[in-house]
Amino acid sequence: MEVHDHQTIGEIWEEAVRRHPERSFLCVPASSARAYHPAGFEMSYGEAGREVGRLADLYRHAGYGPGHRVALHLENRPEHVLHRLALNLVGASCVPINPDYRPAEIAYLLDHSEPEFVLTLRGRTGQMKDALALATHRPPVCLMEESQRPLAPRRAALGDRLTPATEAQILYTSGTTGRPKGCILSHGYEVASGVWYTNLPGRATFREGEARIYNPLPLYHCNSGTVSLLGAVTIGGCQIQPDRFNPERWWPEVTSTRATVIHYLGVVIQMLLKRTPGAEDRAHQVRFGFGAGVEPQLHAEFEARFGFPLIEVWGMTEMVRVINDAVEPRQVGTRAFGRAVPGLDVRVVDERDE
Repeated sequence: MEVHDHQTIGEIWEEAVRRHPERSFLCVPASSARAYHPAGFEMSYGEAGREVGRLADLYRHAGYGPGHRVALHLENRPEHVLHRLALNLVGASCVPINPDYRPAEIAYLLDHSEPEFVLTLRGRTGQMKDALALATHRPPVCLMEESQRPLAPRRAALGDRLTPATEAQILYTSGTTGRPKGCILSHGYEVASGVWYTNLPGRATFREGEARIYNPLPLYHCNSGTVSLLGAVTIGGCQIQPDRFNPERWWPEVTSTRATVIHYLGVVIQMLLKRTPGAEDRAHQVRFGFGAGVEPQLHAEFEARFGFPLIEVWGMTEMVRVINDAVEPRQVGTRAFGRAVPGLDVRVVDERDE
């Protein structure tokens, strides 16, 4: 499927549904410890297309379109992905809320992004009530388990024309040096990130219709909620979405879901290497890992033990991830994570900008 960054998310989504109706789109590994889908869950593009279309009709008939924002407080559940795609289909923007935020942090996000309403879970109502008590902007709250149709927005949409410049999401940075920044990601930006991801060179090539991407990172983060998700859509691949990273469940989930690509952070590599070696180390179908932060002294050890390369990348929520270490000679065992390529300039400066 040829995808260009001058398309909208709705356009590439509808094309993927048309081309790959029987292929798997979303997968949730089985886990008796999880509150939802304990036996596991898998949904095809055709099934997801019908549900996204149904939700989009509800949003459209309620008056949603460009200029509107809806906050999703749905953890890593598949419903987050379906509502997010439906909102983008009608031109509205999605504002994911980190479920681990404290009430004051949620209040800041609501005041800053001013969503029309919050879609949350029954088990999260107390957390949201505490947040609204601290907020100035107090949107109505709907429960995912009960909501049949969205509440009408307070103001009219800014027309109904969608372009690649239309806002698709606001993702909030970690806020380590101050208040989190709300990064406005456009349709064109997100489509471009998926195109880049699925066109990596060297050791990180994807196969259309065969990729099964295990990403335990949160959907409020650019890695899982944008890069791998939109990448999967561009090639008719499947996003495997556990509730979170768990070292005990990692290999059983990766193996049972037939994952071909895994996403990681540095701490994931450390914890997996601490586990006792066993047959599960090589009983998988993973072709490569995609992530950041592996400790240099652990990089080669991990690849030798588990049998696939870890492709280190660097990026920010504010930019499409573009620097990677997929082409030989790779920089295994160093702090390097890529090199300049056509279309990308890299400049290293000191504190004096020299």
